[in-house]
Amino acid sequence: MQLSNYIKDLLYRYECVIIPGFGAFLTQHQSARVDSVSNTFYPPRKIIIFNRQLQTNDGLLANYVASVENCSYENALRQIRNFTGKLSLQLSAGDVIVLKNIGEFCLNEENSVQFSPSNKENFNSTSFGLNTFSSSQISREVHKEVTPAPLVFIPEKREAVPYLRYAAIALIAISISGFGGLKIYEGQVKNSNFVERQKANTQLESQIQEATFVIESPLPALNLTLPKQAGNYHIIAGAFRIEENATRKLNQLLEKGYAAKGIGANKYGLHMIVYSSHENRKDAYKSLREVKSTENKDAWLLVKDLAK
Repeated sequence: MQLSNYIKDLLYRYECVIIPGFGAFLTQHQSARVDSVSNTFYPPRKIIIFNRQLQTNDGLLANYVASVENCSYENALRQIRNFTGKLSLQLSAGDVIVLKNIGEFCLNEENSVQFSPSNKENFNSTSFGLNTFSSSQISREVHKEVTPAPLVFIPEKREAVPYLRYAAIALIAISISGFGGLKIYEGQVKNSNFVERQKANTQLESQIQEATFVIESPLPALNLTLPKQAGNYHIIAGAFRIEENATRKLNQLLEKGYAAKGIGANKYGLHMIVYSSHENRKDAYKSLREVKSTENKDAWLLVKDLAK
């Protein structure tokens, strides 16, 4: 069983992949950067770290192995335990264990597991197709700025024309007289409109007072019954270390019509999102099969009483 290939597939989609009884691989985002010494450009990537303390099975790896190998969950878990047992024996013998495109394991002088990640694989799916490249340094020539000579403007003197002054005075006088007549006309129109509006309002109020509204066939009262999501059987859509990623997944499932919800963080600090919750085991397994066949083949069933 090529367990390293299954782990690598899951690291592209999840930020935490636990190997039961051995440890957990965690991914951390690293922004794009430039090495000013070698003029090398590095795209955004995910780096891998290993945590020996996280060994409790969360079902993610076992469910994935079962779906790929087309075997039962118990058989997949048994294969994983055999694999980790061989790893422990090899480490005890002082061997260096290499997981292809993931990293190397060995024991240090203190007899603790030492992990060295591989830099050949970029687990950031958004950086697909972006490779590391180097560029030669660009030299730029600095040109001196030429200050233009200031422009001197000498206005030309012209003799004033007296008749233009008189024409402007006459035009202003005509405008003032026309404006005054316009204001008088507007005042008369405003008074006339006010009187007509008062008559219309009085007539409308009398008609409203005389009107009688009768509803002969009132509509029956509408009773709504909202479904309540309860039960101890939960179809898990994913477990996220960052809460914003869990919220984004929840909104995606709600838009697709699932009765999704968050059930909080587990003891490892992973925020869990479910497709739905069920009170009956049979209904839960039926829903799980539908989700695996149509939506997410990595979905799995969690049996837990959320009230405790």
